Amino acid sequence: VQLQASGGGLAQAGDSLRLSCTASGHTFNNYAMAWFRQGPGKEREFVASISGTGGNIYYLDAVKGRFTISMDDAKSTVYLRMNSLKPEDTAVYYCTASVLDLSKRYHSSWYTRTSTYVYWGQGTQVTVSS
Repeated sequence: VQLQASGGGLAQAGDSLRLSCTASGHTFNNYAMAWFRQGPGKEREFVASISGTGGNIYYLDAVKGRFTISMDDAKSTVYLRMNSLKPEDTAVYYCTASVLDLSKRYHSSWYTRTSTYVYWGQGTQVTVSS
């Protein structure tokens, strides 16, 4: 599975950006997909997740109400719509994926852990100025 993230760039506070992550080699049916970010001098943190069924949508508290994760299975693409951007959103954003065992039920915390995810894209830089 190869993941290609795009859509990052420079923005001003209050602006919007949409990140895209295109996957090659699979459809989303039995995968969990997520976005993580790593700001300057910070550890990588979970931002948002979605499963192949379109469910299991979770967000970092700091982005709730501003960011929206979605997917287009036909295009094998996951999106992260980021509205009302803040300088603290400045980070490298990574797209990531992990295989789901559809016979299992996963606790919400599973979707937010870095260790859950096996496949990682190269990251796209988002810089928000005040």
